[in-house]
Amino acid sequence: MVSSQAMPILQDFSFDFPRQCLHWIHNAEVPSELLVDKYNPASGLVLTQLARGSRVEANLAIEAAEQAWENWSQTPVISRANLLREATLLMTDRQNEIAQIIALETGRSLKDALGEVGAAIEQGFFMSGEGRRYFGRTTTSAMPNRSAMTLRQPVGVCALIVAANTPIANVTWKAFPALLCGNTVVMKASEDTPYTPVWFARILKEVGLPAGVFNVVQGLGEEAGAPLVEDERVDLVSFTGSVSVGRWIQKTAGERLAKVCLELGGKNAMVVCEDADLENAAQMALLSAFSNAGQRCASGSRIVVLDSVYEAFKTRLLEKTKAFRMGVSESDDAGPVINEAQLNHMLQAVQQAKAEGATVLIGGERMRDEAHGGGYYMAPTILENVSPDAAISMEELFGPITTLYRVSSFAEAVALNNRSNMGLTAAIHTANMHRVQRFIELSRTGVVSVNGPTYGSEPHMPFGGLKNSGNGWREPGPEALDVYSEVKTVYIKYDPALV
Repeated sequence: MVSSQAMPILQDFSFDFPRQCLHWIHNAEVPSELLVDKYNPASGLVLTQLARGSRVEANLAIEAAEQAWENWSQTPVISRANLLREATLLMTDRQNEIAQIIALETGRSLKDALGEVGAAIEQGFFMSGEGRRYFGRTTTSAMPNRSAMTLRQPVGVCALIVAANTPIANVTWKAFPALLCGNTVVMKASEDTPYTPVWFARILKEVGLPAGVFNVVQGLGEEAGAPLVEDERVDLVSFTGSVSVGRWIQKTAGERLAKVCLELGGKNAMVVCEDADLENAAQMALLSAFSNAGQRCASGSRIVVLDSVYEAFKTRLLEKTKAFRMGVSESDDAGPVINEAQLNHMLQAVQQAKAEGATVLIGGERMRDEAHGGGYYMAPTILENVSPDAAISMEELFGPITTLYRVSSFAEAVALNNRSNMGLTAAIHTANMHRVQRFIELSRTGVVSVNGPTYGSEPHMPFGGLKNSGNGWREPGPEALDVYSEVKTVYIKYDPALV
């Protein structure tokens, strides 16, 4: 049963969260015989029940997408862009509603949820604008009386598998470019944020998206997501999540030569040099490590500090961390982590690090006071005396945990930044422009930030990483069009004598 006390404390909502989150196939809700509880992370109480999908529902969604593909793919790109713009305008009108949904599903404050909604809206406006910049290329031909050009064409049926950390941003990040390029979509919703993509699907239906173009399958990954990856009718799989699952998707879909786009997270470093503005650097480190409870693929989980300013920087960061407020009110800075299993994994990782000699400077525990005890709150945690090769230095924890490392030189800092099997983002804090340029050159990451946080990529810019952070594709930005379209080369031979 759905608890009547499922809402997070200290927040009042006008939105009546559905008692069941169902599949969305062919522009309508589709029930499931099996249901699984979805908990509110801020309270630990049941928020709703989601349909526990299987190969049956995945097949229905793929069939719907297949049936809709021909008409949608042949709809002029400007028409597709106009429809997405109308959807974005409707999202703008209803941003308070989706912010409430996000707050309930993730346990975050309405303030933080509204910030995410704003980013999703900007993504919609940018990508709909790309419909008028849907460029190919014209060039010369080596042969007489022949022209040469390239055009974009849709890939086909796309399986979009999204994460829960920023629900509506993750949905729009993939859905807008996929739809703009003329593909049809089956989205596998995160079991932790199941209603957000259904709400988005309803918005699309309201502005006139044809039935079957955008579908949502609910459930657990192995039961509802794996059938999408394995199905021969799915032409593209775009996945955001763990390295282990990404490897399986690459292998499974790659065997049938499907297109695969992977964004697999990061273990991102921030380098603080001796000439940095330490107050600003400490604030940026705090936000990189702990905002959104550290649930960012671009979170700052490794803080690399030059020896001469290490103690001064540490003092500032600890003072700021002590003042960092966890909760769901508008005055709080971050909420809980998304589920209890993730919380327990973090606690185990910290215990393992301590057993290996790490020092916990602050945090390291589950918050169990009256205000937080029912929820999945990890206290903001800072470690030091950790080996760069320790498990906690290498593995993405996706929570409010960061580690301080002391280095003696810029060269050592750069080496430690690159001493990771991931390469998503990095940041450097320094006043030396020569050092900035050298760091940009040497950092083995997809994103570099100078005197800012490790996160904060914008909708019009590409995002992605090297090594285990992905497989080379970039979303969003114009580069997302390369993910969701194929290039067709066209030659036109003509005869001047026949003019």
